[in-house]
Amino acid sequence: MHLRRLLGRRRARLDHGQFVIEGTTLVAEALDSRWPLEAVYVDGGATLGDTESAVLDRARAAGVPVRVLADGVLARVADTVTPQPLVAVATRPAAGLGGLGEVLAPPPPGVTPGPVLVLAGVADPGNAGTLIRSAEASGARAVVFAGATVDPFGPKTVRASAGTVLQVPIIESPDALAALHALGRAGVRRLATTAHEGTAYDRVALAGPVAFVLGSEAHGLPAGLDPEIDEWVTIPMVGRAESLNVAVAGSLLCFEHLRRRNDWTTQQPDDRVSG
Repeated sequence: MHLRRLLGRRRARLDHGQFVIEGTTLVAEALDSRWPLEAVYVDGGATLGDTESAVLDRARAAGVPVRVLADGVLARVADTVTPQPLVAVATRPAAGLGGLGEVLAPPPPGVTPGPVLVLAGVADPGNAGTLIRSAEASGARAVVFAGATVDPFGPKTVRASAGTVLQVPIIESPDALAALHALGRAGVRRLATTAHEGTAYDRVALAGPVAFVLGSEAHGLPAGLDPEIDEWVTIPMVGRAESLNVAVAGSLLCFEHLRRRNDWTTQQPDDRVSG
């Protein structure tokens, strides 16, 4: 079945240019954001409440086909222990760096842009979804999934993002080196995390366009990317932990940038030079 393939295989999601959104709340958010939906599927044996019925009415009004499946079909193909009464098949954005130019376009006068978050080798969908959620909440410009990184539109990542994967630009590049090179060519300073010997995250200069680059949970940045890093950033710790969870580290950086942006709005332009 098509739904099962989309839920279970990244290759199927890429080949068909589609992914699955599970649950009433996320389908409603997709409708709110005018995300292109191919169809909404309903469990024919489920008892639908007013909320579910309203979402289905909205989908029909938007011209999205609503298809009722036989009782139990969604439960058999679902990626969750507790299946949702309805799911939607959504159009997946095309992979590639084509959208990077639009993301990095100069902001309106007086607006300080948020950072770009680059995930290079992040393998856990829960961490990736959390980072998307933090990026959206802190006003990041985009999240770039580079190289051998988990699928941003896999079901576990979509759920972990709490729907924010629909709200923040997602850019996919199978070549992490090319992605970092493109950012550098566009004048973006690329700051990568390291457990030791980097500049403290609350002291590093953040003025101007920046990207935070995060590596895999176990091994850090993939080999060969160091030449594309402009500065290394460390989050100081006093405990015995060797390093922070990548989602925690990335979230701290995103919100440190937001804190600086809020401070910059009360400062004169010359005060921004030091970050």
